[in-house]
Amino acid sequence: MIAARHIAVIDIGKTNAKLAIVDPRNWREMAVRTMANRVLPGPPYPHFDVETIWRFLIDALRELNRLHPVAAISITAHGASGVLLDGNGDLAMPALDYEYDGPDKMAGAYDAVRPDFAETGSPRLPMGLNLGAQFFWQMQSFPDRAAKVRHMLTYPQYWAYRLTGIIANEVTSLGCHTDLWNPWTGGFSSMVGSLGWTRLMAPVRRADDILGPVLPGLAQAAGLSGDVKVSCGIHDSNASLYPHLLRRQKPFSAVSTGTWVICMSVGGRPVDPDPARDTLVNVNAFGDPVPSARFMGGREFDLLTAGRSTVATKSEIQQVLDGSIMLLPAVENRSGPFPGRNASWTVGPNALSDGACFAAVSFYLALVTHTCLNLCGADGPIIVEGPFSQNDCYLTMLAGAAGRPVIQSKSSATGTSIGAAMLAGKDRPRASETSPEFNVSTSGSAVPDYAALWQERLCAG
Repeated sequence: MIAARHIAVIDIGKTNAKLAIVDPRNWREMAVRTMANRVLPGPPYPHFDVETIWRFLIDALRELNRLHPVAAISITAHGASGVLLDGNGDLAMPALDYEYDGPDKMAGAYDAVRPDFAETGSPRLPMGLNLGAQFFWQMQSFPDRAAKVRHMLTYPQYWAYRLTGIIANEVTSLGCHTDLWNPWTGGFSSMVGSLGWTRLMAPVRRADDILGPVLPGLAQAAGLSGDVKVSCGIHDSNASLYPHLLRRQKPFSAVSTGTWVICMSVGGRPVDPDPARDTLVNVNAFGDPVPSARFMGGREFDLLTAGRSTVATKSEIQQVLDGSIMLLPAVENRSGPFPGRNASWTVGPNALSDGACFAAVSFYLALVTHTCLNLCGADGPIIVEGPFSQNDCYLTMLAGAAGRPVIQSKSSATGTSIGAAMLAGKDRPRASETSPEFNVSTSGSAVPDYAALWQERLCAG
């Protein structure tokens, strides 16, 4: 177990890239540095600015290591992303932004080769949200570059490779609606073999495997000691889930919030996932299937509250409840449980104060979350991680709609860094070693009544 020094967590989210320093003696964040994760427009297509992220990480490591000496580095990153490397270990093509619609131009050809949902638990998603569709489009569209591809890597493991020079893949990212993984057999899907990609797939390692020490040149550039170890890394939603798998009894569910809201059911009710509603089967750090559902809640929140205050007074919250002021789904309707359905307000948002708008938006996000939890068979307490764990309106409505305990995790400003940090040590934390949690409850009938009316209006519309 890393005890004397700290763990640095690289957290690459779709909206922001972060470096967090975690103290493993009490599993608390000591410091965080953040930058916007911008997308370059091309050529040859919109792609992630990995070199700017890399320079940010080196600078942040150098700065924070002076204050909090680092003994280990762990990595977490968003799903639906990966890289293609050439024989020199360089990018054969830029890392495609999964919100680019280029892969849709080959949808027919890809649909003819992708496995069924029953094999992979991956719903068919638009744009590049299926990593297999990204790789297929890249390999078909750029044959000269494709001829140079020697390795296919999932995204967290790309950053581990940059740190260590070791090439690996890992199951939580392979099992994140990629079409590349069979969660029932714990191996690559039939498509990987049929497309001749088996030889290109990097070896699969555990999320908590230590790939090696940081490269000597990196250690010097970042001011690190040469013995800093690097863990293989994990998909960000599974990083949020990981601490609860270690110490919580089933059943429970975890809600990881960020750009995406990912609902994961552990030991819940049996369900028949509906791929048309963005339900899927994720894979946890131990390789086990996890029924899940998701929507782009963080993106919706940013769109709906842009330029407005995100604080509500008690009177503004009561105004929304008493007036049944509601937003019905969906703002981002290309994914999530309400695909193709257009959002509608019962009262125009411009007529609302900032606080009332914030409350109504928060209630909407909670009720869509509740829908996702039902779709994936969630049961038992609901643990909310990430930014929405600090939103009392969201938590209160979620508790009122679900009628089950909602646990507000206070463990991490980033929502994923503590779980990712735990990969760096083999000791399993006791409950007393982890950060505090707070149960959320709702009193009276106003909140459950609002949730029931929202559901009625949803069904009527």
